Amino acid sequence: MERIASFTVDHDVLVPGLYLSRRDGNVTTYDLRFKKPNTGDLLSNAEMHSVEHIIATLLRNSEEKDAVIYFGPMGCQTGFYFLFDGDKLTDEQAINMVKSAFAMGAVWGGAMPGKSAKECGNYINLDTALARKECAFYLDVIRDWTVEKLAYPEG
Repeated sequence: MERIASFTVDHDVLVPGLYLSRRDGNVTTYDLRFKKPNTGDLLSNAEMHSVEHIIATLLRNSEEKDAVIYFGPMGCQTGFYFLFDGDKLTDEQAINMVKSAFAMGAVWGGAMPGKSAKECGNYINLDTALARKECAFYLDVIRDWTVEKLAYPEG
């Protein structure tokens, strides 16, 4: 059985950042790494869920929304995956899109998107303040990120 691409990344040297995980045809997957793996410092369920609701909403309402395929949390609780149509966005445009979404998320002043039992299967653990805090943290990590920094660190 083949190892999946994400298992080939050296998690011992991985640090918070924005990385190109893979390209599959026109689908590009970015690894938005918030936490250094295997340190015990993980995103809580409420932090992941809250960031997911706000950032997914911002990405899907951006000018480039037609390129957005998916935004969601990693099971290991250290970050998120962002999938987009690489035929519609360059890496530079995608990086700027991510920066813009997290800049807006860091100062989000509206109601939490999808915060009702009708809209979400676990709406009670959504927290706007947690989302703002994590968005601000990640924005600081990627503020000066460029295409040249998209490669995973090597061990």
